[in-house]
Amino acid sequence: MAVYNSTIEIQSETFPTFHNVTPEVIEIVKKSGISNGIAVVYSKHTTCSVITQEDSHDETYKGQKFLFQDLLNIMERFIPTCMTEGQYLHPGPKHIEWTKGIGEEPWWSLNTDAHLRSVLLGRSEDIPIIDGRLELGLFAKIYFIDFDQARARKRNVIVQIVGE
Repeated sequence: MAVYNSTIEIQSETFPTFHNVTPEVIEIVKKSGISNGIAVVYSKHTTCSVITQEDSHDETYKGQKFLFQDLLNIMERFIPTCMTEGQYLHPGPKHIEWTKGIGEEPWWSLNTDAHLRSVLLGRSEDIPIIDGRLELGLFAKIYFIDFDQARARKRNVIVQIVGE
């Protein structure tokens, strides 16, 4: 059995971002040389998710795909965007002190909504590889979602291919 690892770098924004990483994952599968196995696409960031979903094609005037805007609208109803201190229990005073100690601004921790949204959607997808191809079906794409609206930053998508 062989294992192949790679990383895809993503630039997030100060609003929820959806990144289609399917072409990069397909290229990683090809480079791995693994014909049959599984591709694990994983976010090490606790405010981000990895999902498989179809391409909506249509977009809002601001460029958000309709399906993803629908998802954001639903999430906003259940998990409102964190706007002020005290809206959620997290971050508490101990957490804020800890973040100051590692050089972060306190308001960067006003992202509880992103953590909760990530918990609901999950941080990884496992996709079978059969005869050197990702088994995504006709419509599915792999998306990396960054729900964190506190600040823009570089993110990493970890891809691990395991198989023969």
